[in-house]
Amino acid sequence: MTLSRRSLLKMTAASISLSVARPVFAQAIDELVIAYNVNLPSWDPTVGPSAVNPTIQGLYQSVFDQFILQQPDLTPAPGLLTAWGWNEDRTQVWMDVREGVKWHDGSDFTAEDVAWSLARAADPATGNPIQFIWGTLANHRVEGNRVIADVARFEPTIFKWMYFLTGYVLPKAYYERVGADGFEAAPIGTGPYMVEQFERNAFVRLKANPHYWGTAPAFETVTIRFVTDAASRVAEVESGRSHVTLEVPYEEYDRLIQRPGLAGSHRPVSDIAMVFFNDIDVMLDENVRKAAVHAVDKQLIIDRLLSGYGVAIDTLQTPDYLAYDPSITTPYNPDLARELLAASGYSTDNPVRFTIQTTRGYKPKDYEMVQAIVGMWRRVGIEAEIEVYEIARHFELRAADQLAPAAFYNWGNSVGDPTTSTGFAMFGPSPHSVWDSPDLIERIAPLWGEADEEARIAGWKAVDAYIAEHAYVLPILQYVQPVVHAAGVNVVQHASGALLPHLMTRA
Repeated sequence: MTLSRRSLLKMTAASISLSVARPVFAQAIDELVIAYNVNLPSWDPTVGPSAVNPTIQGLYQSVFDQFILQQPDLTPAPGLLTAWGWNEDRTQVWMDVREGVKWHDGSDFTAEDVAWSLARAADPATGNPIQFIWGTLANHRVEGNRVIADVARFEPTIFKWMYFLTGYVLPKAYYERVGADGFEAAPIGTGPYMVEQFERNAFVRLKANPHYWGTAPAFETVTIRFVTDAASRVAEVESGRSHVTLEVPYEEYDRLIQRPGLAGSHRPVSDIAMVFFNDIDVMLDENVRKAAVHAVDKQLIIDRLLSGYGVAIDTLQTPDYLAYDPSITTPYNPDLARELLAASGYSTDNPVRFTIQTTRGYKPKDYEMVQAIVGMWRRVGIEAEIEVYEIARHFELRAADQLAPAAFYNWGNSVGDPTTSTGFAMFGPSPHSVWDSPDLIERIAPLWGEADEEARIAGWKAVDAYIAEHAYVLPILQYVQPVVHAAGVNVVQHASGALLPHLMTRA
């Protein structure tokens, strides 16, 4: 799984030759090269902080299959499960398992793998960050080619999670034989690509899975370079060193797609930009939180920093989500922000002070957006100090409930359900939330098991209105994802934001 000195020297020599040769995008593409915007901390897609990082899911979905396939428009489709549902009184779930599938090592995929993967995800000892969802099913068993599980607690979104975070099927026999460390060293799945080489913090080379049950990938070999700096990703595609990249600054996107040999695509994706407020220090003052919300001109940020690519939002729902309610608004009103701060004794001469944390280059203009927000806050009497960290650090601090009073983040919700946006972001007992006030917990708790779908969605809309009224979070915008690629590659963008090489073909 690691490069030898000889292979590293060969790769270095190839890199040097590329720097003096004509750009790769002007040549026939044999090996597809992708400049990716995040490192891969772990190969287990079901445990640890990386399992809930939306951006990493594109890497995982290249190697592993989920229980249910999610199509580029976010609709579910048969995957490793060909059919699924509840029994009549919703005390059990059933899942029919696809036959004829092989693991990357050539062994047979079976219903036992599905039952074991579900039971493992439900076991608190495994470290699955979504264990409290998978734990709603119990007594997993196999009957022929069908997996059945009892409902320990009714969870209306359980099948949605089967094509969302941590919803991956792993190989029971192989994992039990090699253990966690062995799996990390040599991961196998049933997905379209197999891991050939992996250099941590550098790249992963994938080979097409000859046993893949779905449509065979167009590219036999794919190398994904981990390029966390946005300017470096621009240089990757502009020089021809990489054929595809994502999450570049929008002004660079507009420039690059005009260059001969390059093309691009962009679309709204399910990710949103938001600022967590932690219920500590000055954020316990509602006037400070409300002022921080009303002082931000979201449309100006979209127009000036993102070249118009983005959709302003006032709740943690986008227009594509099930519980979106356009009547809930938190308008830009700097005069109101000043009045609110004055009521708590703050002003531009005596500003309220706190820290805001952010990544830099993880998403287009993430740091610059925070700079703009801090500038808008300064005009009304808020002095915020910016602290930059890597995205992995955000997950660590959030899981430990140790974020600063404000923390910028992009929240993914590819299933569009309010439980997976407002719910997990704002429910105090959730490991993904840092706001713990009892009033909000009491309003959210009954919605988790609400069986009446109409009442469930209405309940979440009411929660969103309550959150907006008390300024418990600062929603900013729905992202539009820019992808730049060589003209010789066709890229199908997935609305989840996952960049999937098996959806890429030769032009």
